[in-house]
Amino acid sequence: MTEPTPARRRRGRPPSNPAADGPGARERILESARTEFSERGYDKTSVRGIAKRAGVDPALVHHYFGTKDEVFAAAIEVTMDPSQLVPALIGAGPEGIGERLARHFLGIWENPSSRAPLLAIVRSALTHEAAAKVLRGFVLQRVLERVAADLKVPKPQFRAELAASHMIGIAMLRYVIEVEPMASADVDEIVAMVAPTLQRYLTEPDPA
Repeated sequence: MTEPTPARRRRGRPPSNPAADGPGARERILESARTEFSERGYDKTSVRGIAKRAGVDPALVHHYFGTKDEVFAAAIEVTMDPSQLVPALIGAGPEGIGERLARHFLGIWENPSSRAPLLAIVRSALTHEAAAKVLRGFVLQRVLERVAADLKVPKPQFRAELAASHMIGIAMLRYVIEVEPMASADVDEIVAMVAPTLQRYLTEPDPA
């Protein structure tokens, strides 16, 4: 008697497993990726490690996100969701955009649940070109270009990059290097000091 031929496995996705490949699997993978990148950094994080922590087959990670770079980009987007970030910055118009940018940016860093993955993202970008490329693409294409498109000033992209560089510099000193007194300064004090400069970057016309 001839034995039945085993079913051929589909490429790019593992066999269905209701306990792993079901509602919430994608979200579990993203949460796992954030944790892995936070704890291990970009270099030591692998798709297999992300899958193991999420309780899924590595093929499912590839199915949803593709490469490790794409998982990294998705993890950034979860931490700094541009669909919420950009409207929060530009939705109320140019008046007060400097203060909104400073307060919103620092608020993300002050939240312990989002600070850990952000630290991993920044540290990885400083030491690994692939991580830096992903971060540049996210910041430039998903955030700054959308903010700049709403600015009614000359050189909007350049101005948005100046504002971003100012805030990233503060994040480096306060949260990564922890330089005092910046590291322990009150958030409201920092906002009050930097908001006028950010406002000038984003709204004032070029000097004659």
